[in-house]
Amino acid sequence: MKEISKDSLGHTIYGRVCQDLVRGKLRPNQKITIRGLADALGTSSTPVRDAVQRLLQDNALDQRSVRDVRVPVLSTGQYMEISRMRVELEGLAAAKAAEVAAGRDVARLQRIIARNEEAIAADRWPQAAELNQQFHFALAEIAQMPVLLDTLHRLWLRMGPLIASYYASAQEDMVQQHHAIVSACERRDPDAARAAMRADIKGSREGIIAYITSLKAD
Repeated sequence: MKEISKDSLGHTIYGRVCQDLVRGKLRPNQKITIRGLADALGTSSTPVRDAVQRLLQDNALDQRSVRDVRVPVLSTGQYMEISRMRVELEGLAAAKAAEVAAGRDVARLQRIIARNEEAIAADRWPQAAELNQQFHFALAEIAQMPVLLDTLHRLWLRMGPLIASYYASAQEDMVQQHHAIVSACERRDPDAARAAMRADIKGSREGIIAYITSLKAD
């Protein structure tokens, strides 16, 4: 029973750190320590160490030395590969969501956008980044595509810190195309939803690439 509890705790901690990466609560090049995570999560070092090892295997964390584990700074090539995958997969999710979205689904998306706009207006960029992520994942949920959602989670595990850090730095609008996507869902127009999502992802590429360059220069 003790071994089961240990495994369960390790899984919970792994899930918590994954969530923080996906939502951008951890930032590129941020140093991660076993003791720091254990203290923050109120647990011992052993399950945290196990969770960190799993995240290293996932390439969600980067071990630079024995005592130096950090959130990776993606290369431009890595970023572009993930971005191209997102264009296709999230475009598909948006299109399918537009085909099947009910009124309550549209209302859900509109609430996320409204909260996102409030966070941006108040300069609460960590919250804005989290709400941005929620919007993108909500489309896959509405589309009832759990396999695609799982794939997006893995992509955002590596992309989330960069997206959140970039928007906080650039303070750039992140919801303009979201309105277009919701409008397409209301009209049941999958082509328009797909196009708006593709534009949403592609629109920030130039700025994010410049931001990656600035991180590499530090």
